[in-house]
Amino acid sequence: MPSRRTKDGRRAAGLPWPHARRVKVLVYATAGLLLAGAAWIAVTGVLAAQELLAAQRKLESLRPQPAASRSAAGTPAGAASMTRTAEAAVRDAAGHAARAHRLTTGPAWYPAAQVPVLGAPLRTVRGIAEAADRLAGDVLSPLARTAGEVGAGPGEDGGLLNLSAVRRSAPLLDHASRSAARVRTEVDDLPHRTWLPAADRARTRLARRLDRLGPLTGEAAAAARVLPSMLGADGPRRYLVVFENTAEARGTGGLPGAFAVLRADRGRMSFERFGNDTELAAVRAEVDLGAEYDALYGPSAPAATWVNSNVSPHFPHAARIWAAAWHRHSGRQVDGAFSLDPSVVSGLLAASGPVRLPDGSTVTAGNVVDLTERASYAVHRDTARRKAFFLDVARAVATRLLDAAEDPARRPALVAALHRQLAAGRIKVWSAHPAEERELLAGSFGGALPDGSVPLAGLVVNNAAGTKLDYYLDRELVWAPGRCVDGRREITVTARLTNRAPESGLPPYVTQRVDDPSYDTRPGDNRLLVSYYASAGAMLSRATLDGRPALVNHATERGHPVFTLDLELPARSTRTLVLHLLEPPTGRAPVVLRQPLVRPLRATVRQNGPCGA
Repeated sequence: MPSRRTKDGRRAAGLPWPHARRVKVLVYATAGLLLAGAAWIAVTGVLAAQELLAAQRKLESLRPQPAASRSAAGTPAGAASMTRTAEAAVRDAAGHAARAHRLTTGPAWYPAAQVPVLGAPLRTVRGIAEAADRLAGDVLSPLARTAGEVGAGPGEDGGLLNLSAVRRSAPLLDHASRSAARVRTEVDDLPHRTWLPAADRARTRLARRLDRLGPLTGEAAAAARVLPSMLGADGPRRYLVVFENTAEARGTGGLPGAFAVLRADRGRMSFERFGNDTELAAVRAEVDLGAEYDALYGPSAPAATWVNSNVSPHFPHAARIWAAAWHRHSGRQVDGAFSLDPSVVSGLLAASGPVRLPDGSTVTAGNVVDLTERASYAVHRDTARRKAFFLDVARAVATRLLDAAEDPARRPALVAALHRQLAAGRIKVWSAHPAEERELLAGSFGGALPDGSVPLAGLVVNNAAGTKLDYYLDRELVWAPGRCVDGRREITVTARLTNRAPESGLPPYVTQRVDDPSYDTRPGDNRLLVSYYASAGAMLSRATLDGRPALVNHATERGHPVFTLDLELPARSTRTLVLHLLEPPTGRAPVVLRQPLVRPLRATVRQNGPCGA
């Protein structure tokens, strides 16, 4: 075999000519394949991004536009058309997501994604495309089909929902819920930080959307399991509905005022009667909530004092007291209890439309909170007349909402508004039937204080003055982790409470103090029992109020330490409570307990991490 020679005729070292040429060809071919693969990845990556963007736009088109929605759903045919449009949009989005997934699979993408460091963003892009495909096909499509079937019309007996369709949808929604959870786990397993920031941002956006979607699918599945029986599919049900006045704070929200008895029979609902808090004021409920509850709330006599029946933020405690009180008063059992407040009514009236009261005035979504929690005290100075006014509002609103529920044109908007209020925790539901209650407690609808296994940051206030000044209360909570000490995490909790009540001009009933303090006060001054619910195992090292050392009471509820301070809050003032805690280390952010009052809680949770990370 000939070999290459140098200019002076000597044999050159190296490979024979044919072998060298084969190596060169192989190198060029490999380089060509790599370039072709890179080009293929680049082109298909762009195409996949376009498909994912198209899918996103389809789904964003489903976001409700209030004016357009009311116009489109103005007739039964319009409501059905909206449902069909939504199903078509989800189908189109699923098609785009499936094409994006196909574009990011194959012989070029897989090996490239396995390359250390360089392949990390490719793994992220492939994972996002696969997650979007599964999300559209296994989660959103079943949800859209279920919504179409359930919302297709009333049940056989003319009820609010087609309860048979709801019951049939439960397995499908269960599957969608499990799929959403799996997709969320897989997205979390993708690389978080790569050399391509755009891929990292896309993964983060998808993870956040899944964080919102996961609980929604889980709660939809739970609702499908309990709604048919709770709405009377298997026999009539009765519920006690309690209207809370958030101008005077209590653990679950506001002071329990007027109430109603709601009957549900095969999906049809009606109110059997309405009553004021005075009717149940002195009824003693025969209920045992345990030694822990008695130790914490015994001085408030919740079971014997209607207005203190919900001092605990754990709604099932209040609901059990209400049900027992009603049974003691009327001799009749209820199947459960609901609570709502004027902010809930505002959200529902936005969907149903305004109502007219017997005196000719109008209650709207825009004025109902102010009307019932501020203006009524100035207009109706007589207590009996004011309570009669509250009942007029309750009856008129209830009638309006039931009419809207029976109207196919208004029903979709009303159901959507109802869901928003449930998801926000402003409507709370308790069932006297254990299997149903277990489902409710697992979601946000049950109003449960999480058990001790869940990291918690909860600021809860109870009005201790008997005023109606919590209408003007602002609350801010900051949870900030610090260094690790002896295997525990330092936590600094800052709670700021601001009383924005004017110093003059308020009706006496709003500012009167029933606590009879031993110190001088002015109209507009308020007093609160301020409680912080910490993660299980938390220990208080010190507390300050406005920078000075403070003594706080320590108790326990459902496994959570509860630190409580009796706080005088003068008008136009802010007071700052700081708790320095040592908590068991965890990488999980705490669940923020949001007590529903007139003004929303402003909560900040700083970034956390496990000790030793």
